[in-house]
Amino acid sequence: MPAFILQFAHCHEDFRLAELDALSELEGVAVRYDAAGYSAESPILVVEMDSAASAAKLVRRAILIRSVSEYWGSGATYAELFAEVKRTPGRWNEFMQKSFKFTVEGFGRSLTQKEKVAVIESFSFLGFEGPIRMKDAEAEFLVCEEYGETDLPVPPETPKKLWFGRIVGRGSRHLIDVFDVKKRKYLGNTTMDAELSLVMANQALALPGTLVYDPFMGTGSFLLTCAHFGACSMGSDIDGRQIRGTAGFRRGVNGISANVAQYQVADRVLGSAVFDISRNPWRAGALFDAIVTDPPYGVRAGAKRLGRKNGTVPQKSFTVIDGVENYKRSDYYPPTVAYEMSAVVSDLLAFAAERLVVGGRLVYWLPTVADEYEPEDVPLHPALRLVANSEQPFGSWSRRLITMVKVAASPEGAGPQEAAHDPAHKNFRDKYFNRFEPL
Repeated sequence: MPAFILQFAHCHEDFRLAELDALSELEGVAVRYDAAGYSAESPILVVEMDSAASAAKLVRRAILIRSVSEYWGSGATYAELFAEVKRTPGRWNEFMQKSFKFTVEGFGRSLTQKEKVAVIESFSFLGFEGPIRMKDAEAEFLVCEEYGETDLPVPPETPKKLWFGRIVGRGSRHLIDVFDVKKRKYLGNTTMDAELSLVMANQALALPGTLVYDPFMGTGSFLLTCAHFGACSMGSDIDGRQIRGTAGFRRGVNGISANVAQYQVADRVLGSAVFDISRNPWRAGALFDAIVTDPPYGVRAGAKRLGRKNGTVPQKSFTVIDGVENYKRSDYYPPTVAYEMSAVVSDLLAFAAERLVVGGRLVYWLPTVADEYEPEDVPLHPALRLVANSEQPFGSWSRRLITMVKVAASPEGAGPQEAAHDPAHKNFRDKYFNRFEPL
């Protein structure tokens, strides 16, 4: 199969292959690559696909892939690169009379305009006779000089690798700006950033005709991004104040409904509900094509479930305030108790095993203590298969984006398979506020 150059954005390196595999399944495009040869320190991955059209289709909604190019050559020096390009002169003929453009980029070193022009002129042997157009060119070519990452104050002068190809498709990184939380009419202190919300929508295989659910919806970031890609989305939360907009950073704007209107996805965001997911009202059986969520783990908001602490007075919920019973007020928050993180995750897996359709995906964040984490910490379930485990580090702790797929109906009486030891996410909130010192 023909070779293509994937050019990644230099961020979230541990998420790249997981999104690539999700896009392959989502778009129905077969992709072959050497996973062992992948390097998080490089922005380039050479893959094989059946055509340029398939390559463009693969990346059209990618968030971590900047572009895909038809592979024309590579080398440690320009002499090596030119030698490989010259071995296939037949592919040049198609572009002899077409308008064209060269994009020259450096990874690990910024190139001056003079250097870029010199690189472009060095490809004059291609003999293109068409006009140069910086906008809407019929053919665009990528030259990437890869210098690598370095801690030196002055980057190296000589690149480690050179890449050349014809750009055939681009990702959708512009959506990061579209969904920038700073531009939203409503947000809260737990609002997920746009880039990762979009990556999660890809991981969930959000498509038209699918139903996506967030059981810890907060301010509804995942509802928006999944709906953008055509899925119908809905969510719930124990705290209705976040949904209604009576809590959060920007109040008085009609809460999540303001964002739904802003992004024009009212026909796909089906609505929200307020309840405790551990005592949910959903009917039994498979309902959802994907469950996408960020369970509250205590850094900005701790997980809660319904319950009363010792000494609380049940009658307070029925107290009449300004002529309205307390539990009917828009700012009412029901009595709750702490919901320990390992219990949250265990319940989430059990819920997904029951409520996902076979082939449906569970995509969720799992916080871990960096020094304590072991791969066995990730809870498993007989009905779910682990697809991806991508880390976003924060020093002493990290959060992992876990993606699982339902492979079979949940066996009767089956539950999550916990690690033999206490996992690194157990009592995470207490560990975090204890600065990860032994409890």
